[in-house]
Amino acid sequence: MTPPAAAATDSRPAARVAVLARQGKFLVAEPFFAPGPRLVVSRDRRANAGDLVMLGGEGRDNGRRSSRRAVITRRLGRPEVARDVIEALMLDRGLRRSFDPAVEREARLAAEAPAATSAENDLAGRRDLRDLPTFTIDPSTAKDFDDAISAEALGDGSWRVWVHIADVSAYVPSRSLVDREAYRRGTSVYVPGAVEPMLPGSLSNEACSLVPGIPRLAVTVEMTIGEGGARRSSMYRSVIRSDVRLDYDRVDGIFAGTEAAAAPWGDPLAAARAAAAVLAAHRERGERRRGGSVLVVDSAEAEFGFDADGNVVAAEISEQTESHRLIEQLMITANERVATFLQDHKIPTLYRVHERPDAPAVERLIDQLHSLGVPTPAVPKGHLTPQQAADIVGEASALVSEWVARTGHGRRALTSLVLRSLKQAYYDSRNLGHAGLASPCYCHFTSPIRRYPDLICHRGLLSAIAGEPAPEASWVTNSGPWTSQRERAAMTIERDADDVARCFLLVRAGDRDAAFGGEIVGLIGAGAFVAFGERLQYEGMLPVRRLRGDWWELNEEATMLIGTRSGAAMRLGDEVSVTVGRIDAPRGRVDLLPADAVEE
Repeated sequence: MTPPAAAATDSRPAARVAVLARQGKFLVAEPFFAPGPRLVVSRDRRANAGDLVMLGGEGRDNGRRSSRRAVITRRLGRPEVARDVIEALMLDRGLRRSFDPAVEREARLAAEAPAATSAENDLAGRRDLRDLPTFTIDPSTAKDFDDAISAEALGDGSWRVWVHIADVSAYVPSRSLVDREAYRRGTSVYVPGAVEPMLPGSLSNEACSLVPGIPRLAVTVEMTIGEGGARRSSMYRSVIRSDVRLDYDRVDGIFAGTEAAAAPWGDPLAAARAAAAVLAAHRERGERRRGGSVLVVDSAEAEFGFDADGNVVAAEISEQTESHRLIEQLMITANERVATFLQDHKIPTLYRVHERPDAPAVERLIDQLHSLGVPTPAVPKGHLTPQQAADIVGEASALVSEWVARTGHGRRALTSLVLRSLKQAYYDSRNLGHAGLASPCYCHFTSPIRRYPDLICHRGLLSAIAGEPAPEASWVTNSGPWTSQRERAAMTIERDADDVARCFLLVRAGDRDAAFGGEIVGLIGAGAFVAFGERLQYEGMLPVRRLRGDWWELNEEATMLIGTRSGAAMRLGDEVSVTVGRIDAPRGRVDLLPADAVEE
């Protein structure tokens, strides 16, 4: 049986992004993101000197010359405009930025066919939950809504919670053109101001998205939650109608009492809040009973704002709050229940695997934290078992979180140390557990609009509860490495695009000679990576060659640079003062200079 992987590898040459310049009577293209030779380009009325363009294969200059020249396939904009450069970066990394017309057409037809209306035949095999109060909670910038929540208090110290997930499989048949393209992409890629969606917009932003006020097809996980966690669950296809689209800031305001919750979703939101708190407490008690600790990772992400001309004008640091944790707890529990069901029924699926850390990596983490004066858990003598190593990392992460809260600095650097001690999560047809969540059985089920592994889990579940064909075991096994690879590639693009946006924001801020307060977030032998700015929204490199009067060496734990003459030290998490040197916005790089002498 031929899997969609047949469409997964793209044989076309990678796009070449260049900036045009005039050289005598010729127009030449100079590679934009990486060094390379200049290319003479064929005349093109769409582009002029100074423009950012994408180059295709070589061609003749209007057929009049025998020499072959690079051909401009698309004008991308200007290299001084952040949105244009981010678009160019996505193309340079192999993202298509559009769908084949045949895929778009199939998606539009699918979106129109099974629309959830009042017609009774549209409810065949589904529970009608359109009158059940329902809400979504997402970032304020979100356009596709995978999940919605309903909840009620049962009066006996327990709650009933419905987690509704977009029924993407109803619109995307296995092996269809849309399915093959979704598999090839593997995941949506989110960059500042743009997204490369896994599914065409007629599905991702419209038919599948659980927008308020419109009936939508869903797969619902219904759970009874009490002090012992999720006690019972059932899963079925449904039709829902969201009453309101909430965002994290608004929900946090409701929880803080600055805004009132309205009917009909106010009481369900309160019930969901209580159920999520019980789930979090249950998970923590379970870890304490077995002598371990839940991994605590304090994360913060930048959300960038753009003006109408495509310039970055703001960067807000988004931190995890109670509203984030509410959704996280409910989604984790739904994912666990689905994964356990699939395992119990021996249905081929992709599990989300996070193996327990290796003992040497954990021992190094403890040495690194100790060198910085951060409290650490006791480490048993002798060889650590994988479970002991996982428990120690969990304890260490909790101590790091407490230390950061007490001292007010070091979060980014110390969190990075904890994360580097862990193995990378991936997708696999074997259930090997999720150490980071302390979950024995876990999958990704709750985001099928933007992740292909979730769609595989949906099809596996629906084979049992709706009689649909189960995914072929060998195909599922082969899907694990591919979807893991696509996830890692997306993360790299997203990280690099964030760096580009930060650089453009820094250029726009001006005042290059001003001193910025900063914090050391990483170290290598060549220098220190420093997050700086009022909200530490920028990041740059402070080379040791710029630090006059001493010779700096990295210590064995790679946690500090030590001056061999003075004995002064630059430690992870230390506060420093810097000025901006060179900004290379297309590559997302900032070179820093010391604003004052480094003190011991």
